[in-house]
Amino acid sequence: MDKLLAPDPGLMFWTLVTFGILVLLLKRFAWGPLLSAISERERRLKADVDAARAARDEAQRIKDELSAQFAAIESRRQEVLARAARDGEEVLGQFKIEAEKQSRDLRDKTLAELGREKERLVRELRREVADLSVQAAEKLLRRSVDPAVEKQILDEFLKDLERRGSG
Repeated sequence: MDKLLAPDPGLMFWTLVTFGILVLLLKRFAWGPLLSAISERERRLKADVDAARAARDEAQRIKDELSAQFAAIESRRQEVLARAARDGEEVLGQFKIEAEKQSRDLRDKTLAELGREKERLVRELRREVADLSVQAAEKLLRRSVDPAVEKQILDEFLKDLERRGSG
């Protein structure tokens, strides 16, 4: 046990030389590739983190862009609906105006037609009354009146009736 506590310079020298050779061998064959692998792994992790950040930033940009597009689409939809409502009201107003105009035209045409029909019926009625009056006069006189005289009397009677009707 004594030898354990007393240092031997030769043993120390060879232990240090062996340790130095071992360190050189480990540096060359183990630590170099090991440190290189660790450095490569660290570089890949940094690249992956950067790629993930870039992807997240791109996703956020796309999300913002889509939100803006959706807002624009919604705004356009609202405009189209408002324009369609205005156009519908405009068309409805035009139809209403056109229907009222057609109704007035039809009423005016009907009134004019009724006026013409009334005048025709009044003329017919006057002729009938005149014919009946002449027939009554003939029966009263018990004689036939000459057709020329009958026409003259009839025309005078009609003129007289027209004056009374219009006056």
